[in-house]
Amino acid sequence: MKAAILAIGTELLIGQTIDTNSAWIGEHVTAIGLTITQTLAIADDKPVMIDAIKSLSKDVDYLFITGGLGPTKDDITKDALAEVLGVEMKFDQSTNDRIVSYFVERNLQISELHKAQCYFPIGIQLLENTMGTAPGMLMQHQNCQIISMPGVPYEMKEIMKGKVLPLIESNHKRQPYYQKTIHTAGIPESSVADLIEATLDNLPESIDIAYLPSLGTVKVRVSAIGQESELQVKNAVDLLVDKLQPYVYGYDGLEIQEAVQQLMIDRGLTLATAESCTGGYISHLITSISGSSGHYNGGIVAYANEVKINQLNVNPNTITQYGAVSEEVVKEMVIGCIDSLRSDIAIAVSGIAGPTGGTELKPVGTIWICVGNKERQFTRKFGLTKNRIINIRYSSRAALILLRKFLLDQ
Repeated sequence: MKAAILAIGTELLIGQTIDTNSAWIGEHVTAIGLTITQTLAIADDKPVMIDAIKSLSKDVDYLFITGGLGPTKDDITKDALAEVLGVEMKFDQSTNDRIVSYFVERNLQISELHKAQCYFPIGIQLLENTMGTAPGMLMQHQNCQIISMPGVPYEMKEIMKGKVLPLIESNHKRQPYYQKTIHTAGIPESSVADLIEATLDNLPESIDIAYLPSLGTVKVRVSAIGQESELQVKNAVDLLVDKLQPYVYGYDGLEIQEAVQQLMIDRGLTLATAESCTGGYISHLITSISGSSGHYNGGIVAYANEVKINQLNVNPNTITQYGAVSEEVVKEMVIGCIDSLRSDIAIAVSGIAGPTGGTELKPVGTIWICVGNKERQFTRKFGLTKNRIINIRYSSRAALILLRKFLLDQ
């Protein structure tokens, strides 16, 4: 069964909002056997909407639409759908009653504009939205089932999980689909491909491989469709992991900070962080995982040299001689952090995140990371980008990857 996704909203085109809806829909409908053939984002423009709906619905069994169901004048998806279907709009009293109740329960004032949300193309099936005011809609256009949902991600997901996905599964006997994603760290995409190239040649033709590089990590998605898909994928994953060790840190939704946390807990060790250019982002990643208090003592954001000296006991002469962004300073930051926060291991980062502040010898993107205990430290220098946010995020993940390497080498 084929499907397409249409994301409506000018904000998606001008960079004001990132379209996460299409990615989520694609992932979840693929998991129940549909094949996404196209994803399209368009502006809040009625003629453009009509053309897109007609074009996309020609060659697919399902068309998923998000956006344009709110109460404001730019929310015109229903009007476009009515024109495509060749029907009039009709007021739905039950939706009006539900919206009124929604506002009364929350002590909010209802606007006349919300009545616009109660008009729908004649003949469609409403899909209850328990997270908001605009219901989804299900309709048939020629040979295509069209599902229209709000653009608010949590509202769309609620309708999909509660109504749409169960409906699709009940209507169609689908081919079994199975996938597993291998997570690697500390190795570039090209090297991952080199390590598993020979193995891929010997896998069944039904196996599909995709490389998904991110900041400091590479995911390898292994998937298959068919009666033997689960067994084939599991066998393929075993073969690939054998070639990719020791770079594999987990599978599917596991994040690097979760893998590190488990290593720390298994070894009964505690961790602290001393951050300069990352400004606490490493601490954020660590504490975003439930149970981090079991191994993480805390962190010091040592942005100023005075904090490095006074809180981390970095020697002022070291900063004078080598500069704050140096291997020598991050090593002393690690030792001082261990002492100050009474931990077994520490991470220290110092760098020039940018976009200003660089020099000829130390340009923007120069980052020093140190991980270690009092007896032994790993250090690494990075030459990153001129983009401040990318540098902060990459450095933070790189620090956790280096910590993992340190733990495995212990």
